[in-house]
Amino acid sequence: VQLQAFGGGLVQPGGSLRLSCAASGRAFSTYNMGWFRQAPGKEREFVARISWSGASTGYADSVKGRFAISRDNAKNTGYLQMNSLKPEDTALYYCAAQLDGRPPSFYDYWGQGTLVTVSS
Repeated sequence: VQLQAFGGGLVQPGGSLRLSCAASGRAFSTYNMGWFRQAPGKEREFVARISWSGASTGYADSVKGRFAISRDNAKNTGYLQMNSLKPEDTALYYCAAQLDGRPPSFYDYWGQGTLVTVSS
């Protein structure tokens, strides 16, 4: 699976952005998907995940209620809707794909990051 994340940019605090993760190669619909981020000088952290069917989702406490993960398997694309953005959401955002049944923290494929900057 090849993944490409896009949709990042500069947004003011309180604004919204939608990130997309386009997948190609092996059947995307058989993979769980996750979003991660890495802020300057910090370690990469988990943001959100969605099961292969879309039936199950999970979020980091820091984004719960503000971010929403979704996917469209017919389009081989995953999404991360980010609302009420804060300066501390500034980071490089990565999407990743995980074969179902893997340990929760293990992802098989990673895309390149897309930069989100929240600043006035």
